[in-house]
Amino acid sequence: MIALLVVITFLLAVVIDHLINRQPIPVANEAPLEAPRRPRLVPSVVAGFEVPDNLRYHPGHTWAVAESADLVRVGIDDFAAKLGGGVTRIDIPERGQWIRQGQRIIAMHRDGREIDLVSPIEGTVVDVNRKALDDPKLAQKDPYGDGWLLAVNSPDAKTNFRNLLGGTIARRWMDEAAARLRSIAVPATILAQDGGVAVTNVIDQLPDAEWEKLTKELFLN
Repeated sequence: MIALLVVITFLLAVVIDHLINRQPIPVANEAPLEAPRRPRLVPSVVAGFEVPDNLRYHPGHTWAVAESADLVRVGIDDFAAKLGGGVTRIDIPERGQWIRQGQRIIAMHRDGREIDLVSPIEGTVVDVNRKALDDPKLAQKDPYGDGWLLAVNSPDAKTNFRNLLGGTIARRWMDEAAARLRSIAVPATILAQDGGVAVTNVIDQLPDAEWEKLTKELFLN
């Protein structure tokens, strides 16, 4: 009997010691984890022209990006910005106006010359970038950022985007546009070593006949 009491006492001591001195079991943090941050998209450069991968392009050198399911932001691409040079005025549709994909909606003016660009999207204009209209150089210097021009409510945006260029196809298209520019009698002084445009006064380097031919072909006028 005494031996049994000793064993029971020993076992109780072991259990009590374990309960007092045991280490807490680690548990997973129940707080929700942060979603991984998407890497910042670095613009691709093709023949001296920026072609950001997160945008979609109309062959007439305008771009579109979805802000939501129906809201689309629109602007001119780097090719149009560089060829436009020192634009003094930009005309675009007013708020509330319905525009069609492929319709001429942007007119850039300089020294009696005009570049007409078409819409990459269809829908109702819901906002315009007054800063770019008041200072057209903004659209030239930062066409993919602060130089955007329109915001459009596009109920059929998903279908419209299928008609635009992106990724490898967009880069190949830009390379072909740059090659077409190089094929025209453009002075070598305005071309970068890789064949891209180094300065923004191409409009001043071309005779009227060549300029009209270039705009009709590249800007789909």
